[in-house]
Amino acid sequence: MRIKWSEMALALSALVVSTVAYAMPPSAAMLSNACAGCHGTHGASAGPSMPSLAGQSKVFFIDAMKKFKSGERPATVMGRLAKGYSDEQIVAMADFFAKQKPQAQNTAVDPVLVAKGKTVYDNACKRCHLENGKEFEEDTPIVAGQWLTYLQIQMNEFQSGARKMSDKKAEKVKPLTDADWEAVAHFYASQK
Repeated sequence: MRIKWSEMALALSALVVSTVAYAMPPSAAMLSNACAGCHGTHGASAGPSMPSLAGQSKVFFIDAMKKFKSGERPATVMGRLAKGYSDEQIVAMADFFAKQKPQAQNTAVDPVLVAKGKTVYDNACKRCHLENGKEFEEDTPIVAGQWLTYLQIQMNEFQSGARKMSDKKAEKVKPLTDADWEAVAHFYASQK
């Protein structure tokens, strides 16, 4: 069997291209695709107990992933998943999600609780969760438009002490009742 030079050159070119492609690290979008099963395509949450990651602060995302990775933040699945990423990969994913446009979820809320929650927000939350929770300081998440169920889970974890909060936050929310927490969850979930 005789091999032509053109066939050999083509085979060698394919080998070089496949070697280069194999050696390239995964892109931020590629890494973030692994999150889509729970957090939705491009970070727009796929289910009521999962937060949307689209548009979140890079600082918040990185901090959350590091806390999942270390075990400081309680988790069922995220603690195991976060350990699989390097610090550089986490930064790349944070950058990817920060560039995505936030999309509010459609969730049923109680209008009476939304009104009460607005008052709670104005008195206890608006200094950090800006613009009704649609904007953030570097280390706070976007909470507006998240699923009501997700917000209730997180607020229960803060209330019970299962999830640690900053001293600043703890001082502001200290006087809140269970009803206040529920109301502010409805308020945030109602924001579009």
